Amino acid sequence: MEFQTKYITPDIKLSCYSDKLFKTEVVFENHMLIWFMSGETKIIQAGATYTFKAGDIFLIPRNQLATVINYPKDGLPHKTVAMHLSVSRLRDFYASLRVKPRQGVTSTIRYFKSHPLLQSCLSSLIPYFDLQDDFPENIASLKITEALSILREIDTDIDDILANFEEPGKVDLEKFMESNFMFNMPLEKFGYLTGRSLSTFNRDFRKIYNTTPQKWLTQKRLELAHYQITQHSKRPAEIYLEVGFEDLSHFSFAFKNHFGYLPTTLVKRPQATG
Repeated sequence: MEFQTKYITPDIKLSCYSDKLFKTEVVFENHMLIWFMSGETKIIQAGATYTFKAGDIFLIPRNQLATVINYPKDGLPHKTVAMHLSVSRLRDFYASLRVKPRQGVTSTIRYFKSHPLLQSCLSSLIPYFDLQDDFPENIASLKITEALSILREIDTDIDDILANFEEPGKVDLEKFMESNFMFNMPLEKFGYLTGRSLSTFNRDFRKIYNTTPQKWLTQKRLELAHYQITQHSKRPAEIYLEVGFEDLSHFSFAFKNHFGYLPTTLVKRPQATG
């Protein structure tokens, strides 16, 4: 696996990946503004799946669970320029602005296609990745301020996301887990995103489901895989990553252990419902 990341500042990076695919489950601590130079990415969130290709520009809001699958494409590596829009930098940016973000706005991925202003801003960073000396912080700050100003100009609702500095509060645990069980995250992260310590998360979870989170998560992921194969004619190799497994052979083993037959049995006989 060839995965390279080069930072010109802690907030601006160039990522390059040239293997078959790279999959990760993430919760970004900062908003991420990303410009695709080549390759392809599939981002899976609760209730939505996005596919981005060369030229696309998008913003991933912070504190959102996502499965990210990156692919090289057309003989070119998966290559992106990304800006981390940290809370501290955003506080400084908004300090002099009279902005009051609306509460309860859903933080979904914002897609800007290949907007010329954003593309010009982000592509202007490319020469700096070859700079031998340290990248001046004042120039980095100007570049991020430029990107933020463009975002506010082309997306009138962006302040509701970028100017909201609240941390996750305590939410309905059952509703959250039913929407996000396919993300293979540490339990500590599930606790954080639901506004709970790990011990409180485990306690509340057992009260609702009368089992451990690990057992429940495995069962839900296998049931989702079964549904995708039988109802949508998906192949196991197509969906094992998307339902929260890291390895196809482990997925097949767990599937057989739970249902009593291999997932390939359903592919051979699509009419079967188990």
